[in-house]
Amino acid sequence: MNEKDLKSMIESILMEMVGDKSEGAAKSANTKAPAQQATVSPVSSGQLENKTAVEVQVDSGECLDDITEINLRKLLLVPEPADRDGYLKMKEKTPARLGVWRAGPRYMTLTSLRFRADHAAAQDAVFSYVSEDFVKEMNLIAVETLCRDKDEYITRPDLGRQFSTETLAYIRQNTAQKAKVQLMVGDGLSSAAIEANLRDITPAIAQGLKMYGIEVGDILFVKHCRVPSMDVVGEVTGADVVCLLVGERPGLVTAESMSAYIAYRPTIGMPEARRTVISNIHSGGTPAVEAGAHIAELIKTMIDRQASGIDLKI
Repeated sequence: MNEKDLKSMIESILMEMVGDKSEGAAKSANTKAPAQQATVSPVSSGQLENKTAVEVQVDSGECLDDITEINLRKLLLVPEPADRDGYLKMKEKTPARLGVWRAGPRYMTLTSLRFRADHAAAQDAVFSYVSEDFVKEMNLIAVETLCRDKDEYITRPDLGRQFSTETLAYIRQNTAQKAKVQLMVGDGLSSAAIEANLRDITPAIAQGLKMYGIEVGDILFVKHCRVPSMDVVGEVTGADVVCLLVGERPGLVTAESMSAYIAYRPTIGMPEARRTVISNIHSGGTPAVEAGAHIAELIKTMIDRQASGIDLKI
C-alpha cells in the first residue's frame, strides 16, 4: 500500500466515524422532550461564592464572564465541612488558596482555571506597558531609562537605574529645581498597578501636602524603572524628598499592587536603609486614597526631621 492509498483509507475511516456520531447525536436530540433540553445560563460571581462543592461543578453548561472576579476568600469547595463558618472565617484572614478540594489526585476545574488566569494576569502585568494615553491623561512628564525593551529590563537591572545624558538634561529642564518634593512614577514590574492606582493616589498625596503648605510640581513617569533611578532624579532635581510610586512584582493574589519608595535627599549609591517603603497599595490591601494620605504625612515628617529610612525616628 502506497502513501496515497493510506491517506485515502484514513480519510474514509474518519468520514465514517464523524458520520456515525452526527447521526447518533441527531437521533438523541430528536428523542428528547423540550423540557429535557440542556440550557446554558451565566452565573454571577456572587452566586458562585454561595454554592457548595457539589453545586459549583461546571458540568451543567454554566459559564462565567470573568473567573478572576470571584472572591476566593468567600469561595469554599470542601464538601460538607465540619465547621463551614469557621473555615470561611479562617479564609478571610489570608489570601492563601484554602478549601479548594480536589478531583481525585488533581485540583478541581475551577481551581485550575483560576490559577492559570491569575498567573496570566501576573505575566501580563510584567510584560505589558502603561499606555501612552494614560500617561497623557495624568499629565506626566515621560522619560525612560537605558533599557530598550522589557527583556533587557528583566535581564539588566543596572540599566533600569540609569538615564542617558539627553534624558538627564530633559529632566532638569522640565522639573522644578530644589523643590520640597519631587513625585515620580515608575512602571516597575507591574504596569497594571500604575493604571489601577495612580488616579486615586496622586490627588490624595497632593491634597495632603497642600494642607501642610507644600506644593507638588510636575510628576515624572519613568519607563523601564528600577527603584534606584529615584536616586539619580534626586541628584538632578535637588529635591528635599523624592517619592517613587512603582509597580510591585505581581503574584497570584494580585497583579495591581504598588509600592511607594520615599527618601530624604537621595544620592546615587546610597544604602537601601535610607529609603522608607509603603507596600501593598491596592484594592485588597491598603487602598490608594488611604496610602496617599499616609505618604503626604510621612513626607512632611521627613522634611521636618531631615531624615528617612532607619534614620527617621517615628
